[in-house]
Amino acid sequence: MVDKKLLALLGKDRKYIGWTVGLMVAGLGANLAFTASICKALEMAVRFREYGERGEIFLLPVFVAMAALVLRYWTSRTVGDLKDLLGRNAKRELRRKVYAKVLRLGNRQGGNQAGLTQLALEGVEQLDLYYSNYIPQFFYAMIAPLVLFGVTVWFSLPVAVVLLACVPLIPLSIVAVSRYAKRIFRKYWGKYTAMGDDFLDSVQGLRELKIFTADQARQVEMDRSSQEFRRITMKVLVMQLASTTIMDLVAYGGAGVGIALTLKSVAEGNISPFSALFLVLVAVEFFLPLRAFGAAFHVAMNGASAGNQILELLNQPEPVWGEETVKEMELELKDVSYSYDGSRQAVKNLSVKFPKTGMVALVGPSGCGKSTIVGLLSGELRPEAGQVTAGGISLERLSREDLYKHMGLVSYNTYVFNQSVRENFRLAKEDVTDREIFGALKLVNLDRFVRENGGLDRSVAEEGANLSGGQKQRLALGINLVGEKEVYLFDEATSNIDPESEKIIMDNILRLARDHLILVISHRLANVVQADEILYMESGQVLERGTHAQLMERQGSYASLYAAQKELEEGYREEENQ
Repeated sequence: MVDKKLLALLGKDRKYIGWTVGLMVAGLGANLAFTASICKALEMAVRFREYGERGEIFLLPVFVAMAALVLRYWTSRTVGDLKDLLGRNAKRELRRKVYAKVLRLGNRQGGNQAGLTQLALEGVEQLDLYYSNYIPQFFYAMIAPLVLFGVTVWFSLPVAVVLLACVPLIPLSIVAVSRYAKRIFRKYWGKYTAMGDDFLDSVQGLRELKIFTADQARQVEMDRSSQEFRRITMKVLVMQLASTTIMDLVAYGGAGVGIALTLKSVAEGNISPFSALFLVLVAVEFFLPLRAFGAAFHVAMNGASAGNQILELLNQPEPVWGEETVKEMELELKDVSYSYDGSRQAVKNLSVKFPKTGMVALVGPSGCGKSTIVGLLSGELRPEAGQVTAGGISLERLSREDLYKHMGLVSYNTYVFNQSVRENFRLAKEDVTDREIFGALKLVNLDRFVRENGGLDRSVAEEGANLSGGQKQRLALGINLVGEKEVYLFDEATSNIDPESEKIIMDNILRLARDHLILVISHRLANVVQADEILYMESGQVLERGTHAQLMERQGSYASLYAAQKELEEGYREEENQ
């Protein structure tokens, strides 16, 4: 009923659960006191003459009833406040933990954008209900029937025993559906996140879908996904309605049996009519806590499913980092092997020592391991065998923050934030001046564009939506330039951009290569002709290395690939000129 792992996520906020349950029990006591005082007042009114027709006899039950009402009001308000406080603290702490975990994972963040967003927002909201409603109600539902039994047993032992015996039928009905419910809610949450992932992919790739006239096919697939989610949602609702019906039958049936026994006891003269009235009024209280618990159970299952996904994220292994600082940025791969799926080796027994300065290009067919090397050098990936070192020190021993002070990464999908141009530059260098920013913008030929479009206070839309692809890439390069790194990793930084932007980026790469190490990955071999060294890769291994001239003279795989690309490009130019 209660997942200890999810409960442990609350940390010190678990104390609010104890306080909430204690106040709920106090509220139950106030209800009992109010009911007892009303029944006593009715008894006194009927037997008014027996009490000497003195009106002051009603003072005590009236005082108790008023005090009970005040206590009940205070406990109800305080319980609501505590639940709200527990929920707010739980959401804040969970989101802090998820965010901190993603930061520690670095670029290896668990899940894609849509799934991670749903988990951190909707998933945490569902888990909030689990903590603030379900958990306190669970403990209260276990305690309340025992308290009520302890009170009613003084009036009628048979009635108290029967009422207490009927109470476990509600949790038994919950247990009966819980296994099925867990499977349903696990599928429900999976379908929910999968549909969100598909929707985000479809929106982001809408232009490509239109270009290849695949939007209708994608619409059919999205419709199928939404229908699957609708069906699983209907199953959840059917299960909830069925279990609610069962609990109502048990609750009202149990209360009915208790009331019938109470009336029988009155007829037999075993208890007074006023004691019987008290038992009738209290009989329903036996089942209300568990009835409320059953209603919260379905919400809790959804929250628990989301919580288990959050636990999976929080339990993901993190890359190990140390505290040592970088002495010099001389990068080296020593017999490194890495596999994404545990079977096919993306990089296999690779040993490469990179120079301190100059331009080194990684080329080869898709899937040969180029981007994997960038991931290994940046610490995003950790080798299964071998070592990645900077200045002879393994990355595991280095401080991640210190390593990134010396290393910049510009890729085909470098993220620019929904802030001003100035704030984006401050991410790379906190104390950067406007003069330095415009100097970097001038190098990437964006200074005039920025000056004419709002200056440094111009807001960049989310993911650079108000910039062209080339402008976004050049802005990302400019941001990295003010960071004054020693090593720059360019992972397909010139893909999908206009020729002018491509030329600007390549000119900056060649300029930086004079006194920095520039590692370039490019499918377009014309961009790496001027590299100081070219590493041609296939199947996770370096097959050829040397300058462009040396590799062309060798007439190997690189020369064949270069000749094929050149022929294609010349063919495209001829078609454009016709």
